[in-house]
Amino acid sequence: MYYIGIDLGTSSVKGILADSSGNVLRETSEEYPVYYPKDGWSEQNPEDWLAAAKKIIERLSDGLTDKIGGLSFGGQMHGLVLLDENDNVIRPCILWNDGRTEKETAYLNEKIGREKLSKLTANIAFAGFTAPKILWVENNEPENFARIRKIMLPKDYLTYKLTGVHATDYSDASGMLLLDVENKRWSEEMCEICHVKMKWLPRLFESYEKVGKTLPSFGLPNAVVAAGAGDNAAAAVGMGAVKEGDCNISLGTSGTVFVCQDKFSVDEHNSLHSFAHANGKWHLMGCILSAASANKWWLTDILKTTDYSGAVEDAKDLLGKNDVFFLPYLMGERSPHNDVRARGAFIGMRPDTTSAMMSLAVLEGVAFALRDCVESAKSCGLKITKSNLCGGGAKSELWRKIIANVLNVKVDCTETEKGPSFGAALLAMVAGGEYKTTEEAAAKTVKSKTAAKPDKELVKLYDERYNVFKKLYPALKDSFALI
Repeated sequence: MYYIGIDLGTSSVKGILADSSGNVLRETSEEYPVYYPKDGWSEQNPEDWLAAAKKIIERLSDGLTDKIGGLSFGGQMHGLVLLDENDNVIRPCILWNDGRTEKETAYLNEKIGREKLSKLTANIAFAGFTAPKILWVENNEPENFARIRKIMLPKDYLTYKLTGVHATDYSDASGMLLLDVENKRWSEEMCEICHVKMKWLPRLFESYEKVGKTLPSFGLPNAVVAAGAGDNAAAAVGMGAVKEGDCNISLGTSGTVFVCQDKFSVDEHNSLHSFAHANGKWHLMGCILSAASANKWWLTDILKTTDYSGAVEDAKDLLGKNDVFFLPYLMGERSPHNDVRARGAFIGMRPDTTSAMMSLAVLEGVAFALRDCVESAKSCGLKITKSNLCGGGAKSELWRKIIANVLNVKVDCTETEKGPSFGAALLAMVAGGEYKTTEEAAAKTVKSKTAAKPDKELVKLYDERYNVFKKLYPALKDSFALI
């Protein structure tokens, strides 16, 4: 049998067709628009996702409709999809990167209180989370709030349309701020705080569990549909990060540090998200808002060059010795600072500072910010000795080397990187009975190779540099608030 994995992203939906051994046989994508009705707002039409997903499924299953054993989704997290009593979409989906909920986020963190939120949901409120968006709709669009009969996340809208089942998985639900993550159930008290009726919320599943079968109109008579996962959890499965201490770092537009844990835990400052994982257990995740995008901004927008490797060539001998530091907070920062007012900064420049040194500082600054997240995970008792690395930034041999030495871990890359779509296909395989567990599926299908190893001398030098870096944000925090 063959399996379809679909990644519902912010700019496009991507899909793959894989056999049970993990060989990717077909892949395709379909773009759709993002709407920005006001400054800081970000929305999409769920019907655009559905139309794109239908095209993806048709292309991938062409000539094989009766041989598709299952499909599943990895999806952009936190988005708010609202349906009325007739299952019509009430308003455009408010996306994960929408910034309109500053007041609602402050209300939850300050009025309800971070300590109480953490006790109820294992997390504090962030502007991108779903619960603040629900409060925003109630406060600003009461006529729409009154029509709500179903609340769901982006990928779950597609699952609902494919199966008729109102469902979500624990990993994606973890980012709503409505889930008791430790006990894997909706928090009644949190729902009361956000004026959410329990009957509006979907049924909860493990990511690899069968939700149902595709409706006849989709023409896939033998396809089961797995619950799927949030994009980071799905990507982690697709990279083979499914066991205690496994780490997956993504160097995309933003950067994420995803660390698997068998037992639930929360870091004491809530600097990391404590979410359920797609393997049935849990993970800690840190997110930095500017990663490869910071490098693109510096090289493309400021230096006006597309020669990424050439821009830093003259500074390669300065690894661990660069006196220039870069704070990569161009979009504010989420983990570990949770500070929307944080800003980017170059520090330590002298008359002999070169553009190559500044280019190197950008790569190092992102690596130091990722280490902030790794250190928070280690504070929970997790041991991290290696990490998978994915995303556009992972293509840079120099950046891989920097990260290996800043974090003092072996860095692996998979032979084939297909992001959340491959992880979704593996979840579909488990739901379809090809494998018993996500661990077995990953062990049989994910092929990795070592991309960089730490060097003792460089690790020592970067430890010294990191000790300087971690003092810079606290020194500048009050100044950032004045900008």
